[in-house]
Amino acid sequence: MSEVAAAPEGVDTVAAVNGELDADTDFETTTIGSLMSPPVGIFKPDQTVAQAVEQLRAETQTAFITYGYVTDEAGKLLGVVVMREMLLAKPGDKLSAVMIPQPFSFDTGTVLPDALQDAAKLHYPAYPVTKADGTLAGIIRGEELFRNQVIEISAQAGKMVGVDKTERLDTSIKRSLFLRHPWLQINLLTAFVAAAVVGFFEETLAQLVILAVFLPVMAGQTGNTGSQALAVTVRGMTLGDLESGSEGKLVWKEGILGTINGALVGITAGIGMYAYAAMTGGDNAVMLGVVVFISMVVACVISGIAGAIIPILLKKAGADPAAASSIFLTTMSDIASMGVFLGLATIMLL
Repeated sequence: MSEVAAAPEGVDTVAAVNGELDADTDFETTTIGSLMSPPVGIFKPDQTVAQAVEQLRAETQTAFITYGYVTDEAGKLLGVVVMREMLLAKPGDKLSAVMIPQPFSFDTGTVLPDALQDAAKLHYPAYPVTKADGTLAGIIRGEELFRNQVIEISAQAGKMVGVDKTERLDTSIKRSLFLRHPWLQINLLTAFVAAAVVGFFEETLAQLVILAVFLPVMAGQTGNTGSQALAVTVRGMTLGDLESGSEGKLVWKEGILGTINGALVGITAGIGMYAYAAMTGGDNAVMLGVVVFISMVVACVISGIAGAIIPILLKKAGADPAAASSIFLTTMSDIASMGVFLGLATIMLL
């Protein structure tokens, strides 16, 4: 399809319609049905191009029409008429010969995330919306879908740290507290898990106090690696780039990136550990540097893979990947970084 129609001066390109939706129509706010406008520019297959043009001249005075929609007597969608094709056709041609048969359409019950993925691939200016039986129910404009996509993407960063997408600068303190605090409690519980891992290696830390200096370094770098993988994965889900069956390729890619980035960062961190141990007169400065290097590589691989797998699994389980992934990833990254680091130090140095 292609956009060739223009909006009449003074007509709202989104809201202008030629009628109202049925009063008893009730759609979930997360579905296409809640955003669609009443259908306009409806024709029958036996109408001629000349008849359709006359009808359009009348309807475009009160509505913005992008495409013509051809339906049968029962109201079922048969095809879409592009304005360009009508201009090039002969006045006596039937619309059944000009229309695009079996066009793409959204179902009224299509949830917005799925619709956004289709819209990101098709980029049509308008889409017909049909009921389960194929009856034309309305029209959804591409700009309306992309407006919702912008809202969804902008909300992802907040979701990952427990900020609801409905919270704004003018949200009351009470409401903000209600929205944010539960996530902080959950995050505290997961932090206890990481603390338990450190506590398990209490004897190692007592003998090698220098290891405690690099625990924040390990946790920070590993967490960043996982967060990068998580951001790319969630963005791919939102934009529809992550297709079914391509999950394995993504996980493999993040594992490779984790290995390379972990090695590069590990070299720098290992040298830093060696220099710090040497300056403070610590024993086994070289081995400490080696432990940091190996731990950084292993932990970054684990965190990178987790950053890709966790949102995929959450989506398959029916949860919101953007809202819940960060908590699980933080826990996994902390356990991997501290557990691997202290575990290797125990094996190689004690």
